[in-house]
Amino acid sequence: MTAFGEWTLVHGLPAFSYTMDQERDPRASWDPILDPPTRRHVVHLGNRRITLVADNYGRCDLFDEHTGLRWLTRETGVATAGGLSTAGSTTERLFGPAFAVVRVADERVRLERTVLCPEGEQPWVLIRLRVRNLTDEPVRLPLTEEWHSRPADVRLISGPAPVPDPGLELELLGGERTRAGRLTIPLDLEPGGERTVELRYGLLGEDAQEIGGTEESLAGLAARLPRAHAGQAPEAEREVPWHAALLTGGACADGVLGGHTLDQGSCYSFRHGFNGAARDPLQHALPLVYTEPDLALSVLRNTCAWASPDGDLPYALGPDKSPWTDLFRPSDQNLWALWLAAEYLAATGDVAPFGADVPFHPVHDAPPVPLGEHLRRQFRFFADVVGRGDHGHVRILNADWNDLAISRSGAPAEDMVERGESVLNSAMAAWVLPRYAALAERLGDHATGKEARELGATLRDLVAGEWTGRWFRRAYGPGVVVGEDDLWLEVQPWAILCGAATPDRARELLTTIETTAAAGSPLGARVRWPALPGGKAGDGAVWYAINMTLIWAAAEHAPELGWSWWRRMSLASHAAAYPEVWEGTLSGPDAYLPPEAARPGRTWDLADLGVAMQAYPVANLHAHAQPLLAYLRLLGVVPDGSGRLHVGGGASFESRALTVTPDGHGRLAATGPVELITPSGSVSGAGPLTW
Repeated sequence: MTAFGEWTLVHGLPAFSYTMDQERDPRASWDPILDPPTRRHVVHLGNRRITLVADNYGRCDLFDEHTGLRWLTRETGVATAGGLSTAGSTTERLFGPAFAVVRVADERVRLERTVLCPEGEQPWVLIRLRVRNLTDEPVRLPLTEEWHSRPADVRLISGPAPVPDPGLELELLGGERTRAGRLTIPLDLEPGGERTVELRYGLLGEDAQEIGGTEESLAGLAARLPRAHAGQAPEAEREVPWHAALLTGGACADGVLGGHTLDQGSCYSFRHGFNGAARDPLQHALPLVYTEPDLALSVLRNTCAWASPDGDLPYALGPDKSPWTDLFRPSDQNLWALWLAAEYLAATGDVAPFGADVPFHPVHDAPPVPLGEHLRRQFRFFADVVGRGDHGHVRILNADWNDLAISRSGAPAEDMVERGESVLNSAMAAWVLPRYAALAERLGDHATGKEARELGATLRDLVAGEWTGRWFRRAYGPGVVVGEDDLWLEVQPWAILCGAATPDRARELLTTIETTAAAGSPLGARVRWPALPGGKAGDGAVWYAINMTLIWAAAEHAPELGWSWWRRMSLASHAAAYPEVWEGTLSGPDAYLPPEAARPGRTWDLADLGVAMQAYPVANLHAHAQPLLAYLRLLGVVPDGSGRLHVGGGASFESRALTVTPDGHGRLAATGPVELITPSGSVSGAGPLTW
């Protein structure tokens, strides 16, 4: 139990009962750094279109990314029954995986208000109001639901700016609809009687489809979410479905580029106004290959549509979905698209989407090309434009995964941009390119497949040569070697995964990481050791994305360590270590500050630059995607360089797409021909496979 409440089950789903009185409890106050201190705690829930931001005061925000980064409402949504209101600090509050519940009572009646994001792509929320007469006498009172429209578009860096109302409406299901945001229903309740009223609020439109209501949507949610059980990590039973819900709840149907966006969220989208980097939605979609593969494919198509015709992916999209290239030009982004595509094909056997057209970003005014051609052009951009440097490693340009790698390298920035090389890029490419080669070959492009395999093998051998005796080097610049005397974590797992480390060396390196970068850290391994002082972005922080690859690398060579690191990544671990810190309770940022930092268990800031994850330290999708993918990797679920999917066991996982049992049996709902490597041997064929 944390200072904020405790976990429970509702409708068979994990939910959190928030019990703190934030107005009286001093532990409720926290500092966003860029904004004044606040006592408001939020959780982001959603469907494939709308985001519901529920808070500890019983109020809601709605956010829609369909055509841009737009707040529809802020801190509103209140029901009243007579003089009884759902707004307040002492109401009973419950946060579920796609719904929020508030319960209040007085001497006459009890009022329960549930706000739910219905299954699908509806740009509105369902509201269910239940009123029970607690007396032995009839009760007559007005029941009112009220929302205030406060639409605002998030501007780049500067924050939200008001815009005209986009047409928000409140509707009594089967009855009145209004733009005023307020509806009142007179109630007559018999002694002990109860009345249920359902409404909806949002962008209803003329073609808004009716659905079956709250119970039907809850049943659909329960059927959709995966289930898990692991003796090595009991918290997986609760956290796997929770993470899956909050991950998919961050998706939004894209009205400009098509498909679905699945951006980082947190301070990037909700405070600073951009969807970036391009690698992030591609990472977030990886576990969806095994839970909701149609959504994974949709995210791949959407992110490829950011590209220019030469295969370049911009660093980010601005708040109006235009390419944003002013700040960074990373060198790794194409690899993530190639990876997601290869993993999707290995797990589904679904070849047809690679022949379907995908647009380029509209600013380029270029005709669409098939998805497979998008990927080929991205490979060409990576191989030919990003290219390699003097030591043969992939160039770094002005950033790789680590946006601050150049500024932290100790080398002059202009020299690193011109001639810097990323061992991290080389190690990741050495793993990704053989998987992409298998995809290209399956699509009939054997020349590209051959080139990708050869480049991957060359890079693997180069990475193997970067062993210092304790770890792998990080980067090169003119006359500069980065990572000779200090450990940069991000390159180490990829060096293991790509085969640059022998099994003995892999185990040695993992042990070194446990005794250095991970030592004394309850949430995982620090990105750099020894860490630089100050706790700024990138300096010793514990990053979800890097700890995921670390867990994955340990899965084969040191599984007990891998499970230990997965548990440190869990929400349960954060709650145990930092019970008075809201971020990390239900959701989190992309990284946490280590225990030696001034604000341990919270997150980074670059306040002098006007940027801070601490300004909006929840709803970062890495906090949900990375634990899911790491869990699957611990079960041995991973594609190989021949296009086959390996599936192991040791714990359980069950979704509509994939089932894995502890003893190594399972089921894969493939739609085309696949080949599986299982504990009982090779299994191949089209359609659902069991073993």
